[in-house]
Amino acid sequence: MFRARFLGWWLVLATLLVYLPATRNGFVNLDDKDYVTENRVVQQGLTWPGIQWALGTWHASNWHPVTWLSHMVDCGLFGLNPAGHHLVNVLIHAANAGLLFGLWLRLTGAKWASATVAALFAWHPLHVESVAWIAERKDVLSTFFALLTLLAYVEAVQAAGATGRLAGTGAYWLAVVFLALGLMAKPMLVTVPCVMLLLDWWPLQRNCAAGWLLAEKLPFFLLTGAVCVITVLAQRAEAMAPLAKYSLGLRLENVITAYAAYLHMTVWPARLAVFYPLIQPAWPVVGLAAAVLLGITGLVWWRAGARPYLAVGWLWYLGTLVPVIGWVQVGDQALADRYTYFPLIGIFLAGVWALAECGERHPWVRRWLAAAAILGLGVCVAVTEKQIGYWRNSEILFTRDLAVATDSAGARLNLGEALQEDHRLDEALLEYQRALVLDPRRHEVYHNIGRILSDEGKPAEALEYCRQAVELDKKSAESRIGLGVVLGELGRYDEAASEFSVAAGLDAGAAAPHYQLGRALLKLGRDGEAVAQFNEALRREPDNLGLLLYTARVLAADRNSAGRNGSEALELAQRADGLAGGQAVVLDTLAMACAETGRFDEAVQRAREALAAARAGGDAEDVTNIERRLEHYEQRQPFRMAFQNP
Repeated sequence: MFRARFLGWWLVLATLLVYLPATRNGFVNLDDKDYVTENRVVQQGLTWPGIQWALGTWHASNWHPVTWLSHMVDCGLFGLNPAGHHLVNVLIHAANAGLLFGLWLRLTGAKWASATVAALFAWHPLHVESVAWIAERKDVLSTFFALLTLLAYVEAVQAAGATGRLAGTGAYWLAVVFLALGLMAKPMLVTVPCVMLLLDWWPLQRNCAAGWLLAEKLPFFLLTGAVCVITVLAQRAEAMAPLAKYSLGLRLENVITAYAAYLHMTVWPARLAVFYPLIQPAWPVVGLAAAVLLGITGLVWWRAGARPYLAVGWLWYLGTLVPVIGWVQVGDQALADRYTYFPLIGIFLAGVWALAECGERHPWVRRWLAAAAILGLGVCVAVTEKQIGYWRNSEILFTRDLAVATDSAGARLNLGEALQEDHRLDEALLEYQRALVLDPRRHEVYHNIGRILSDEGKPAEALEYCRQAVELDKKSAESRIGLGVVLGELGRYDEAASEFSVAAGLDAGAAAPHYQLGRALLKLGRDGEAVAQFNEALRREPDNLGLLLYTARVLAADRNSAGRNGSEALELAQRADGLAGGQAVVLDTLAMACAETGRFDEAVQRAREALAAARAGGDAEDVTNIERRLEHYEQRQPFRMAFQNP
């Protein structure tokens, strides 16, 4: 037992070392924005309002509150330092390797075979996406709870003994709890009760009636049924592709080729990509894939009695992929590396046990098999290390994706966004134009082109792109905001306000539509209504520094008395000072609020501090503006400014 424990801990430590380079990677612009970097609720850390939001939201077209809570804990511990978020993914993945080893050791007592299965799971390149991508926390976390579920279930079976009364054991109900947590991390675990039935056949070899085995799984099936309904409701509005886009025939062909493709990628994990676009496969490819699947199924069926591990492994693979294999098409991908994280355990199980039995039957090949296993695991580690490096940042990731996979609008879009964030606008525009050639109906591409043209001071040119983005997706709050901003730059504030108002209705939890609507209302001279919108925005993002400062300046200095409130301005400015004290703009805003409340001596002091900070920063325009305001405070006068459009 000591040697088995040592082996288990060695697996965990080795996995940590293999994946440690992932902690040098950053966030990427694929889903990490939704999950962390642009998710204000998550960034607040673990709070009671955040817990309520996690339990009730369908944000990102998913219901997985446990995943949201884990990201909140990370933000509370590490802020937006990606190293900490990556480290947690790596720790959970390493724990999964240890749990998988423990599960098969408990089930079979086969130490080295169990260790090999766990090592393949831990170090195979197909699993890099699930570990090195922060937004895929749901993969490693759900599998962590799935393995705990199976371990608790095995404990319940062994504790019940000959009686077979699992419900009378604490481990049984612990398994129910673990499965509930796993389903709330990722609903793909809906097939876990079927995995339990496979384990009942082998290696548990339970001689109970089939009806009894099904009946004792009822709590597990009830959980999975409820999560299936919730998932359909969460994804049907945006994520699920309609039959008009992908026919049943195309989906069937993709199911067949995807099952075979995953097997090929398992044996030969080269040219792995993020996007594998769903395209019509050639008939010879479909035929060959179908022949491979039928051949393996026939072989497994033929040898099921003598070698049940083949059937268990094959059915584990086929069954656990069902939720993501493409019958219900989510997104535009044909397949994805991350979908193999839990299912490939079945393939590793069948392959390793077959080789182990070969070694038992033919002792002379054991050394060769051991050498082959070591060599194979070494190759896995080498390829995995290289694959982790491709996740360093968005530009590297999608440049690699376009080099190894079929050209896709999604990869072009994400590469363009990475270049745009790096202020390489000409290169970004080129990628967006290529994306439109591949898919002229991607509203995000039009929106991003509009943003670039707007930033370059070309609102008239940007307008048509922004209108096209809204036309293609009328439910996109982001596109509505983009259109509203451009309309505002053109002086069409009524139309801009209308777009911002629609955006606020589309994304009820977002602050940006209310902030932008408030700015448009100021331009229209409706200052009281504008302040109400700023307050709505602050209610959603109370620690948004830019929002705090802008609102405080309006409340402190608005020439229109309907927009002024000195005491509220001072409160907001003090909150901003608590978040980022010492900055010129914060001190300047605090001085404006002090002057509005009659605290002129303090206003003078703060303005002088702001002036010193602005001079140190070398911003001549800020220096001039603060000097002008300081003159008012020294004459014991508040500063006034007009926000309405001239």
